[in-house]
Amino acid sequence: MSGAGAPRVEVDGRGIRLAVVAASWHETVMGGLIAGAERACRLAGAEWILMRVPGSFELPVVAQACAPHFDGIVALGVVIRGGTPHFDYVCDAATAGLARVALDHRIPVGFGLLTCDDEAQALDRAGLDGSREDKGAEAAWAALSTIAVLRSIPPHA
Repeated sequence: MSGAGAPRVEVDGRGIRLAVVAASWHETVMGGLIAGAERACRLAGAEWILMRVPGSFELPVVAQACAPHFDGIVALGVVIRGGTPHFDYVCDAATAGLARVALDHRIPVGFGLLTCDDEAQALDRAGLDGSREDKGAEAAWAALSTIAVLRSIPPHA
């Protein structure tokens, strides 16, 4: 199980603003991912805004536009393998683009892009009733935790 060994994270998110950028494909899975991210933000006391994009390929451009205005980004999407190389192109482009946003803007990007072989795997990771994992919440906690680490670095380190 991919969630085995996931850290238990608790962060004081008061004063932190996150942009939750979420794809629209696979409505049920995305609903679970978004609910998980919002639940984590609420538990931490962080402020968030939800921005929807058509698909996972569009996540990086909106994350990049949000980066100067937020403390962190939570990128949520799902790509399910099909019979063509489309899966590989979308996954590679979205992953590289989100990493570029994080590095170019020095901003945490919680990576909640599910790359699954089938819909059952996606549903099992979406944080829905009966899901074994909650990747939306994990992506939000990753962004919040990384913001805390970055803020703890001494200015002259």
